[in-house]
Amino acid sequence: MSHSSNDNFEQFLSDNQKLLSVFKSPVFASSYFLSIEGIEGSGKSTQLAFIKQFLEQRNLRVLILREPGGTTFGERLRQAVLQTQSVLHPLAEAHLFAASRAQLLHEVIIAELSIPNTVIICDRYIDSSLVYQGKARGLGYQTILQIHQNFPLNLVPHLTFLLEIGLETSRQRQIKRNNPKDYFESQGDHFYKKLIDGYADVKKMFPGRVLAINGEQETEQVSQDITAALEQLLDNNHD
Repeated sequence: MSHSSNDNFEQFLSDNQKLLSVFKSPVFASSYFLSIEGIEGSGKSTQLAFIKQFLEQRNLRVLILREPGGTTFGERLRQAVLQTQSVLHPLAEAHLFAASRAQLLHEVIIAELSIPNTVIICDRYIDSSLVYQGKARGLGYQTILQIHQNFPLNLVPHLTFLLEIGLETSRQRQIKRNNPKDYFESQGDHFYKKLIDGYADVKKMFPGRVLAINGEQETEQVSQDITAALEQLLDNNHD
């Protein structure tokens, strides 16, 4: 990020403290709301499986949800977006994902978190909207935050794991996977560079929630870093 763009972002943070302050984590005595973020190839799927196993060994009930998706409505919307042959307007993208998220919160997340000793892990959440539509699609962070300012969309995870990798690592891992590319994965390098910059901004927007982890490390080391953060989260709640 250039000195000028960094100054602009710092001004954005200064101007939008009130807007950022409406975002809160849900309050449940023994339940937790987590999310995991990262560009394609960052290792989210591998670490999601690890987190689930780790938490279940701690006798916690674990639900993994994906965005968009997690409800009948959300899954239909997911297929419509990811398989479309048309380029959607970024504001349409943002509102579609917010609609799916609102239904997921209403239908699943809030209800399930009310059950003691439950952990919900979302594969992507509001940070993806900020990064993909706010930054990469050019809508601006403020627009995304405004879409999410009302309940239940102002609920955010207690902790978000951001798996950080570089552009070349993302490219190599995608080649190795050799999966068909969806609506977003088919974008070029310029788009991915914007995503990386966007995630760097999100860390500063929500410094107490978003934990950056070096996804370039060996899988086992990434898991160890996640373990340390999870243990701290669980232990702090029992102090």
